[in-house]
Amino acid sequence: MEAKSIYKQFYTKLIIATSLFIIVLSFIFYEYTRSTVYGNIEKIMLQDAKEIYLASLNKKLTKDNFNPIQNNNVTIDLIDNIKLSNYKFYTYEKENNYYIKLIYPINIKKKQYLRIIKNINFERNLLYSIIFKNLFILAIPGFILMLLYSLAVSKSLLKPIIQINKKLSNMDENSLTQIDKKDLPIEFHSLSDSINSLTNRIETYVKFKKELFIGAAHELKTPLAVMKLKNEVTLRKKREVEAYEETLKLTVKQIDDMNIMISSILDIGRAEGAQFEQTIDIDLVEYMKKKSNDYRMLSAQKNIIITFFSNVNILKTSLQITLFNQILQNFVQNAIKFTPNDKSIAIRLKKTKAKIVITVTDEGLGIDEKVDVFAPFKRYGNQSGVGLGLFLAKNAADALRARISLKNRKDGKTGCVAKVVINNTSDLAKS
Repeated sequence: MEAKSIYKQFYTKLIIATSLFIIVLSFIFYEYTRSTVYGNIEKIMLQDAKEIYLASLNKKLTKDNFNPIQNNNVTIDLIDNIKLSNYKFYTYEKENNYYIKLIYPINIKKKQYLRIIKNINFERNLLYSIIFKNLFILAIPGFILMLLYSLAVSKSLLKPIIQINKKLSNMDENSLTQIDKKDLPIEFHSLSDSINSLTNRIETYVKFKKELFIGAAHELKTPLAVMKLKNEVTLRKKREVEAYEETLKLTVKQIDDMNIMISSILDIGRAEGAQFEQTIDIDLVEYMKKKSNDYRMLSAQKNIIITFFSNVNILKTSLQITLFNQILQNFVQNAIKFTPNDKSIAIRLKKTKAKIVITVTDEGLGIDEKVDVFAPFKRYGNQSGVGLGLFLAKNAADALRARISLKNRKDGKTGCVAKVVINNTSDLAKS
């Protein structure tokens, strides 16, 4: 199938639509002019008939005492062989001549009627030869101007699409650039915002994927190198049983660490698969209450108090729950991990008209905000972990079209505030 140009389709349809408009407008103008001219003729004929009728009231008119009037254009006479209760006009053609005939009652009881016939050849020829021809002559330059106008308008209106298409066609994973909205019509701003958001996500995804592969290779290579070196040193000469046990314990620990890392990498694959999960309708407030109770079991080991606050009692919404849980679970587990014993963690839900904002606030030591905490294999402090949790949370947030952030507290206390902002689909559906 031959590819169709949207530019050609647009100006072709514009030309056809404008041509039809000109043709219809021309016919409307012609019909209006014709009806106006014929209407004036009928008005004059009716006026003449009324004057003759008023004159007939003073004397009794018959065919014998009525002098018919006849010239090249008008014929006036009396007839008595028809039945009409009111005057009536007729338009007809006879021997290539065109006429308007008026039958006007003089005396209905005696069946006397006035007949006025007017030749309208002159008016008809005037309409056809002057008005119709002039319309046709004017339509030709009008059509040419309309053609040029259609081409200019087509180019002008399609310029934003061509600009966006050119921008996208030159993009690849190594040259992802933003679309500048200042030269685009306002109708294209939402499209450019979506494309810019998508390119940002792709750029982040590509960047983090490269870091993930490099980091995974490094993280797996290091324990393998340690095990190899330790085993080679141990095997160089005979040693005590305790030395062999120590080497085996080190090997087992390194294997366990690699298993944890491999499991985390597999979690990334599962999270990407969860992007295609169907949304489900839930009461988010009730769901988070239950999750908060579950997290209290984990925090009990460090005697950390977890509290949950919400500015609404019920929040019915639609979510991909696996992706949402990936974010919330990571936030809370990190908060528990970095919060000292006997401290507290606050989980808050705030619903606005367009957004749902969820925050997890801890009392840990905080972070270095200059570092990209969502990059893979970023570890802080002396806590154990692979460093993929926030990377997984960021991927899940992108799939949910949500925004997440991790900042230090601004209330004078130490600790972090992890935030996720989700579109409030419940209110958007109502509006």
